[in-house]
Amino acid sequence: MHLRVAVAAAWLLASQAAAQGIGDAETHPRLTTEKCTVKDGCVKQNTSLVLDASFHNLRQSNGTGSCGGYRGQFSKELCPDHESCARNCVFDGADYEGSGVRANGSALTLNMYRELDGNVTAVSPRVYLLDAQGEDYEVLFVKKGELSFDVDVSKLVCGMNGALYLAEMNKTGARSALNPAGAKYGTGYCDAQCPVLPFIDGVANIDSKGACCNEMDLWEANSLASTFTAHVCAQPGVYQCKGDECGSLGVCEKSGCAYNTWKLGNQTFYGPNTQPSSAAGSNATKFAVDTTRPFTVVTQFLTSDNPSPISFGALNEVRRLYVQDGAVIANAAVADPYMPPGDSLRMSHCQAGAALFDDLGGLATTGRALDRGMVLAFSIWNDDRQFMNWLDAGEAGPCTYQEGDPEVIRRTRPDTSVTFSNVRWGELGSTYNSK
Repeated sequence: MHLRVAVAAAWLLASQAAAQGIGDAETHPRLTTEKCTVKDGCVKQNTSLVLDASFHNLRQSNGTGSCGGYRGQFSKELCPDHESCARNCVFDGADYEGSGVRANGSALTLNMYRELDGNVTAVSPRVYLLDAQGEDYEVLFVKKGELSFDVDVSKLVCGMNGALYLAEMNKTGARSALNPAGAKYGTGYCDAQCPVLPFIDGVANIDSKGACCNEMDLWEANSLASTFTAHVCAQPGVYQCKGDECGSLGVCEKSGCAYNTWKLGNQTFYGPNTQPSSAAGSNATKFAVDTTRPFTVVTQFLTSDNPSPISFGALNEVRRLYVQDGAVIANAAVADPYMPPGDSLRMSHCQAGAALFDDLGGLATTGRALDRGMVLAFSIWNDDRQFMNWLDAGEAGPCTYQEGDPEVIRRTRPDTSVTFSNVRWGELGSTYNSK
């Protein structure tokens, strides 16, 4: 699939560049989602997916030469500045199957690795939800509501992370005269880690700025451990940081306010239920949420009914429920004696472990981002620096510090993947069934 679409150029130039392309236009995989109300139930949405811009080859508009960017430093000849990059470079369509993305109906499977000619290489896809027209991102408004999805993490081993999260990205992918590709080609990514990307707000990031925005991690997990985390930023929308602004004490709270049941003292709530060994005296842990089988994850965003003008309507709790075998499973309560009691993200919980989160406005800041609307992202990845220890090793989970080495995973579990399905959002109590 190689329709040439201009990354950044005037609209007329973009049309001319596209007309010069060879091959088929990019076809976005369809992923059916649903919007729900308590009264009328759920209505299917004809949404689709787009791979992040980094999966779209960036090349010379009148040839095959690389402009660099996601595959290396920008070409000094083709991309010395924003306007030149706009004039000289175009995106090619992405290879979804080759990038580990498979969608079928309401189900999305992301594969970490690709095997080709006997070689196993990492692809680590990240995709975003597009609206029914396929031109812009679907913007979700879930404050005072909920979002649910089914997930199969059975193939996610120690060190893996299958993630579903909200980011305060621009609806159009920062489409402009300098970026006619826009959301249709996966541009405009940002998160609370303020990543330094080749493009920021859709134009060449010549100055190496960070792309910061509010982020709500609804799900980061493998089959051994899981967490959900709110990250806040001092600025709304996509903020371009520089220097210390991008750091750990900068414009965004990078660690976030997180809820990991294992880390909070409950080590029998989430994990794989396996058959006990026949050996005498052996036992298998019986987990409340069995990760060897699919289950439903429900995240609810509750607001304050305090009549004070300052507090009324502010987000004050992020609540988690699970459903498996038709039964609703309440989130595991905090068992750590050094943490405030409870079973959800509340400011008392956040203040105990995330000082900067409180300084930047806490859950109220997350609530304002939800008011403005956020974009849904799906990803699968591992970590060659920390081996994902923060998620599943030491105090965070049962994995050893070395199991998450990506080289170990690539060699022993090249089939590692995650499947998300039945994504729904709407009013409280409308997106899941219970007995």
